[in-house]
Amino acid sequence: MAVQQPQTARLQIAVRRLAAAVALLAAVACHKEPTPDPLPEQQQTVVMLLPWANMSSYFKQNIAGMERIVARGELDGARLVVYFMESASTATLFELKERNGACERREIARYDRAPDFTTAGGLASILGAAKRAAPGRRYGLIVGCHGMGWLPADEAEGRAAEGAGVAREREYWEHEADGMPLTRWFGGTSAAYRTDIATLAEAIRRAEMPMEYILFDACYMASVEVAYELRGVAQHLIGSTSEIMAYGFPYAEMGDLLFGEVDYEAVCEAFYRFYAAYQFPYGTIGAIDCTQLEALADVMRRINERYAFTGDENALQRLDGYSPVRFFDMGDYVAQLCPDAALAAEAQERLRAAVPHHRHTEYYYSATPGGSGAYPIRTFSGITTSDPSTAPLTVDAKRRTAWWRATH
Repeated sequence: MAVQQPQTARLQIAVRRLAAAVALLAAVACHKEPTPDPLPEQQQTVVMLLPWANMSSYFKQNIAGMERIVARGELDGARLVVYFMESASTATLFELKERNGACERREIARYDRAPDFTTAGGLASILGAAKRAAPGRRYGLIVGCHGMGWLPADEAEGRAAEGAGVAREREYWEHEADGMPLTRWFGGTSAAYRTDIATLAEAIRRAEMPMEYILFDACYMASVEVAYELRGVAQHLIGSTSEIMAYGFPYAEMGDLLFGEVDYEAVCEAFYRFYAAYQFPYGTIGAIDCTQLEALADVMRRINERYAFTGDENALQRLDGYSPVRFFDMGDYVAQLCPDAALAAEAQERLRAAVPHHRHTEYYYSATPGGSGAYPIRTFSGITTSDPSTAPLTVDAKRRTAWWRATH
């Protein structure tokens, strides 16, 4: 038989329960997840993207160069994340960090089935993983691979001119001449591993990682067509106008210049000094300010409305080893295209603003089969154009570039 409590006792119990409930609610309401420390205002993250390109030994050498920079404590507060494909399907994402005067690798992810880096979605997922692991307020991107400038990935097969019995022109990475030095494409040596420039731009937009700079450690990427395509996602582009030796950028000697407050003139100078003394003394580099490209496009559009190139294509400064030539020095092209002195001077001024820093050795090198060797440089503006090219690969494709549409 239950004992009935006095009414006062029951009231006291109810009050205590209500007070306990209010206290619990107050505790829940006051509890918040810990707020992460805000990023420093100038926090920089640099991503080193090394996709599959049959160049693993050279990529490992490039990583080793960066590891020396890290071990010396020269990242200037930045973070360095590397995406390295060991094979066509496997990859590792890791961060290089200094610890007690040595460089350590902190593995972020291992991929047994790597994202497709030839698609915007696949590239964006790689960049996004790096961003989540090492968020920054400023981003830089280093891309190591082969390169063929702006040429569409599905067309850059080195086709010869159409005609019965005419063989396809072989590309620079296909040569196997004894004793000839190797050079470096944006992607691999087959169409399955090539990435279009527009695809890279879209991937950067999706990852919401506007780049302070993109450094292409690949051949032929210092091109006005490439830079103009990337102008919306990168402030600067660093690259070679010609083929770059397989050794690539000398990161151990100049990698520290890519972190902190980037000195683009010093980057060009360090690259030049290394290659001027290298066993294969060939190197060209340009640092392009993409924010100046709209002004350059405007003056080029006005020139193209009035003039067409009628000169000798062979008299222009070539910067490749192909026949017909695919990549010409842009400064020399403008000088020979426009007879109006005032308009030509304006174009050259805009060009200098767009490419304020560049360096080159006396000769550039091409491993193109049938044309392998060193070629003299008599004039150099740090950037190429394919506007006057009559090469079968370029004639139609160049008209579909954003640069052509903006200037013609």
